[in-house]
Amino acid sequence: MLELYGKPTSINVRKVLWLCAGLDQPVQHEPAPPADLLAALNPNRQVPVLRDEDFVLWESNSICRYLAARAGRDDLLPVALQARAQVEQWMDWQASDLNSAWRQVFMARVRQHPDYPDDARAEASWTQWNRLMGVLDAQLADGRAHVTGSAFTLADIVLGLSTQRWRSTPGDRPALSNVEAWFERLHQQPGFAEYVDNGVA
Repeated sequence: MLELYGKPTSINVRKVLWLCAGLDQPVQHEPAPPADLLAALNPNRQVPVLRDEDFVLWESNSICRYLAARAGRDDLLPVALQARAQVEQWMDWQASDLNSAWRQVFMARVRQHPDYPDDARAEASWTQWNRLMGVLDAQLADGRAHVTGSAFTLADIVLGLSTQRWRSTPGDRPALSNVEAWFERLHQQPGFAEYVDNGVA
């Protein structure tokens, strides 16, 4: 059986768990792996980490790609070159641009971490996060059901978790009707209530 290591409050662990729910893929979830085991599996000592027998993989978006391909789910990760590139483009944007934007304000206002005061840096982070969510809203503005078109893909999974975090963080946010309509459609996906819109930012 697949083994997944990482606390269930982690946004990156939750994206893998949500995918597994959609794949109907059983997974043995270890929410609190011992520090020495985690270090042995991932030199960065971060979660999630996936173990498939002797194969070990870290980085949440890479894990999602692996699991979709392993299950033969071409709808989630297309085989066609350009269609796949579009899905991966939005996954990479989520992991780089979007994650970098929200870190300061999220740590200040939600985690209330002492190293991240709610000051001008947090407000700048919030402004940038809102701007990038506007980029996502524009992508959804042509009536498409999902991020890259009519089909639900891995791009929707990773961006769905980021959108839940945005909606849960205190602050004035713009009205993004396309994002809100898309997020509502995500409720139809298996595992959404348990792993996405579950009260955890």
